[in-house]
Amino acid sequence: MLRSFRYLLFPFSLIYGAAVWMRNRLFDKNILKSSGFNFPIICVGNLAAGGTGKTPMTEYLLRLLKKDFKTATLSRGYKRKTTGFAIANEQTTALEIGDEPMQFHQKFPDVVVAVGEERLVAIPQLLHERPETEVIILDDAFQHRQVQAGLNILLTDYSDLYTRDLMLPAGNLRDVRSSSARADIIVVTKCPAAITKEEKRKIIDEIGPTDRQQVFFTTIVYGKPYHLFGRQELELAQDFAVLLVCGIANPAPLKTYLTDTVHTYDLLRYADHHIFHTNDLRDIKQQFEKLKAGKKIVLTTEKDAVRLEKFVAELRDFPIYVIPVEHAFLFAEEDAFRSRINAFIKSFRQ
Repeated sequence: MLRSFRYLLFPFSLIYGAAVWMRNRLFDKNILKSSGFNFPIICVGNLAAGGTGKTPMTEYLLRLLKKDFKTATLSRGYKRKTTGFAIANEQTTALEIGDEPMQFHQKFPDVVVAVGEERLVAIPQLLHERPETEVIILDDAFQHRQVQAGLNILLTDYSDLYTRDLMLPAGNLRDVRSSSARADIIVVTKCPAAITKEEKRKIIDEIGPTDRQQVFFTTIVYGKPYHLFGRQELELAQDFAVLLVCGIANPAPLKTYLTDTVHTYDLLRYADHHIFHTNDLRDIKQQFEKLKAGKKIVLTTEKDAVRLEKFVAELRDFPIYVIPVEHAFLFAEEDAFRSRINAFIKSFRQ
């Protein structure tokens, strides 16, 4: 049924793909202008519409770089209630800058977190207001070609490689497959931890990287859940019942993790970047009461957590926990990835 529906949408995908291809050609021919900066800018992005792990990859880079470089991240601030350029401060909320930038701001208070729809304009503004900045990470900007990043990191989901996907709306691609040639690093994310070297080789052959491109493989690692407000950590176990509340593009890895980790779980799924309202709180509490277990909690993602924090009065004493997620590199190649990143930044100091 789903496949038949995709076939019906395929003509629209051809039209959309042709429009995206033409736009890219105009940039390639320099008819549409793209600008670079004599400054280390790293772009994290994908070809698909969400769900490849861009946010934890940006966080990985922030953890890596902030120790040695004054680091900033610049995002569009998707679904925020404001417009224009802004830098996060102590009073900033998720509604003002978006959920993902707010997550960065909370987890990395020593990093400059900025938002701006027009990155070509926002980058000079950021450098003017924070002249000490030594590197900028562009979050979800691979398809925004007005800016030429010095290093492009392209993510693709192991279970939905861009090489096997179709253009929207029949598939999930928002950019044509050939755009992958602009990437310097390709990361295959959300791999099974036990992926074999033979499968790795087959995927690399399928991607067909150029001589200048490196391909890495990562898996998802979940940390200990912590309370939304109290921050106390919790150890999940097989005697737990969980109500999973999430508004993310691809909850499949988290669902698999819970299947293997707890006795049972129910899912309350919302649209990606969903803004929670009081009616949602009522639904969450009603569903939670239906769970039949001595040990039961509500579990949500870090991205959803920043949109639930406004309900401090209602949820302060409620058993709602947040589960952190990180990328873990496979095949002992993390050092090679880190070396490529550091070498890129240091090349601007020569």
